[in-house]
Amino acid sequence: MATTELTTAGFQQSLEDNEILLIDFWADWCGPCKQFAPVYEEVSEQHPDVTFGKVDTEAEQELAAAANITSIPTLMAFREKVLVFSQAGALNAEQLNEVITAVKGLDMEEVHRQIAEDEAEAAQNSEESDEESGEAAEGSEGSGEDSVRS
Repeated sequence: MATTELTTAGFQQSLEDNEILLIDFWADWCGPCKQFAPVYEEVSEQHPDVTFGKVDTEAEQELAAAANITSIPTLMAFREKVLVFSQAGALNAEQLNEVITAVKGLDMEEVHRQIAEDEAEAAQNSEESDEESGEAAEGSEGSGEDSVRS
């Protein structure tokens, strides 16, 4: 399968439509990006069950910013709409194939379960933090009143 240019407008649809989506964030002026491009293209031909997207960070600055791209090339892998891999730097064909094999081998039930647990824990910590903030505010008000009454 050949690579596909992704844009801000079509990104969400590509994420929705593909079980596995690899994305190469690149720019024309980037030497390592130019070295990685033929490797990415070649490996894409070996994995017709994976969608290989490319994002030109110069043309799609909004998308690159939303993905928090700070150096290029950056490779991201999504499976079932979940970001499961993100790494800056060019890979050789063997390394790229290893990433793809690892992504394909993920137990996505376990990944989704872990995400749900992490979100529940974060929500609980947020609630506890809010409660502690409220108690601290009440405590400081109370101590201020005590000092005034003395």
